[in-house]
Amino acid sequence: MLPGSVWGVHILLATDADWLVDEVTAALGADDVSFTVCRDGRVVCDQVEQRLPELVICDMQSGSMGGIAVTMELRLDESAGTLPHVPILMLLDREVDLHLARRSGAEGWLVKPLDALRLGKAVDALISGGTYTEGLDADAPPVELMVPDGGSSADGDETGTAAETDDDSAVSEEEPATAG
Repeated sequence: MLPGSVWGVHILLATDADWLVDEVTAALGADDVSFTVCRDGRVVCDQVEQRLPELVICDMQSGSMGGIAVTMELRLDESAGTLPHVPILMLLDREVDLHLARRSGAEGWLVKPLDALRLGKAVDALISGGTYTEGLDADAPPVELMVPDGGSSADGDETGTAAETDDDSAVSEEEPATAG
């Protein structure tokens, strides 16, 4: 179990990479940790609405809708009052991407490759209500978020939802957290 965390932690992992699912579930898996894996970023908000996780972990590079877009959609839905606040940990490919993660509204980010120690520290910090900002100086000035307060997209349309598919089970599934 994650040190300092509460019993019954549920994590939503948004990635289409099997190796990343294996790494994250191996590092964080325990009897009292459950995962929902979304292999299509367009259904993340629907999955959050169905089962509120303590944390969303987003792969920045993921198929049809990557981590930045997923984070912005979650923050837009939150500002519109349709979803509660959920902490987001972004998994970045390069350190220079931290500025995008920061502006998107993610509370934390890690640069791949991952290791269990860094991942555990980041998850503990975010679940506890803090941040984990790898590669960012502590005295860095604040930035303007890409998602404005107020809650609707710039063109007034709803952003990517699972309306395109009737079967969300094909792109997300509940996975047991087994380490090893």
